[in-house]
Amino acid sequence: MIDRLIPVVFVALWSTGWIVAKFGAFHASPLLFLVIRFALAVVLFYGICRVSGAKWLESRAATLHAAVSGVFLHGIYLSGVWWSIAHGVPAGISGLISALQPLMTAVAAPFLVGERLSGKQKLGLALGFLGIVIAITPKLMATDASAVPLLPVLVNVAGMAAVTYGSIYQKQHLHSGDLRTIALLQYVGAFVVLTPLAFLVEAPHFDNSLAVWATMAWSVLALSAGAIALLLYLLRKGQVSQAASLNYLVPAAVALQAWVLFGEVLTVPMIVGAAVAAVGVYLTTRKG
Repeated sequence: MIDRLIPVVFVALWSTGWIVAKFGAFHASPLLFLVIRFALAVVLFYGICRVSGAKWLESRAATLHAAVSGVFLHGIYLSGVWWSIAHGVPAGISGLISALQPLMTAVAAPFLVGERLSGKQKLGLALGFLGIVIAITPKLMATDASAVPLLPVLVNVAGMAAVTYGSIYQKQHLHSGDLRTIALLQYVGAFVVLTPLAFLVEAPHFDNSLAVWATMAWSVLALSAGAIALLLYLLRKGQVSQAASLNYLVPAAVALQAWVLFGEVLTVPMIVGAAVAAVGVYLTTRKG
């Protein structure tokens, strides 16, 4: 029963990342916000590991693999998405790009980790992507393509490719080991790589307001701790393609939250697309 609830909780938490990005952009530059978030996540997971008696990984190679996976899963992925949105990529287009991850994973996983999808799983992936297209196409049609900057779009795509590779890399190299320790090392890797970039590619600012620290608290506790812990668990327990397919549900969850929090309109295509994507995820993730 718990294993069935974990994907639902993961989607509910992970989808708040787009809401957090919208709030955070008013108060801090995206990369500096992420650097502080990763630093606090390192402190948090170090405390968790010490208090709970988490075991260190068995070898230096495993330790390095955990750090490298964090560079892709957190550092490159989140910085790519946050930076691109801050530099003009519309949320609808970014949502469509994020929906490419399950397809990227399905294509790469057979070659890198030997996963073979059943016919129903392949159909589920296709339906999931179709649902996202149905939901987002009206917004794309309303967007002036000439106003969308090319470089941020490419950075956004690179971010999705990074999280795809990071998920597969973890499945390849981290078959065992304490997930608490792995999470700690992943944030160390992301922090080390992103910190110099935050000062090289942007003019960092952080207004130190109550609002930005409240946003930071949710980012660290709900996203960096809660959602990532669930993602690591899903990757450990099942196929990487199954875990990736949950991303089809994220844009719909974001749209629902934006409707509640910001009064954004829920359209019929969005509702229909979300339903089609949900069927696709069910076919991809169901056992047997």
